[in-house]
Amino acid sequence: MSFRARPSGLNATIAAKIAGKRDPQKEAEAQAWIEELIGEKFPEGVAYEDALKDGVILCKLINVLVPGSVKRINAQKMPFKQMENIGNFLTAVQGYGVPASDLFQTVDLYERRNIPAVTQCFFAMGRVAQTKPGYDGPIIGPRQAARNEREFSEEQLRQGEAVISLQYGSNKGATQAGQNFGLTRHM
Repeated sequence: MSFRARPSGLNATIAAKIAGKRDPQKEAEAQAWIEELIGEKFPEGVAYEDALKDGVILCKLINVLVPGSVKRINAQKMPFKQMENIGNFLTAVQGYGVPASDLFQTVDLYERRNIPAVTQCFFAMGRVAQTKPGYDGPIIGPRQAARNEREFSEEQLRQGEAVISLQYGSNKGATQAGQNFGLTRHM
């Protein structure tokens, strides 16, 4: 782990909020999904984030979904090699179709800053995998919604313009009567 000072002030509040978002059930579900896909178990007695920290499992995972997407997996224990594995994984995952908003930063995992974002990335990968033709692997999380575009004719659009807004309901709700912002109080 890196040698950083413990967060204080606002940073401590943010770190506590992020730590509060951790869901052991989701982490276990993500771990089971990964183990089933790559065909091997996480190391026994090693925490979820510690097993993922070196990036080897991540690279194996994306190579199962997209063979050859990470050409070289560094098994060395040097920090920059481990972070390179994580970076290669993130690049490959983005190419796989996971939106940038569902990705995490390398330091989120390597320095254990935002483990819930890492777990969220796995759920996003599961959503994208379900949309890929030929994917028959395990399911994680909800299925991604398919596009459902609607086509309206010019006549239907004109009919929509003819609707009077009062037909939607009453206009006897909130009014500005009785508001006294900035006025003096008369006694």
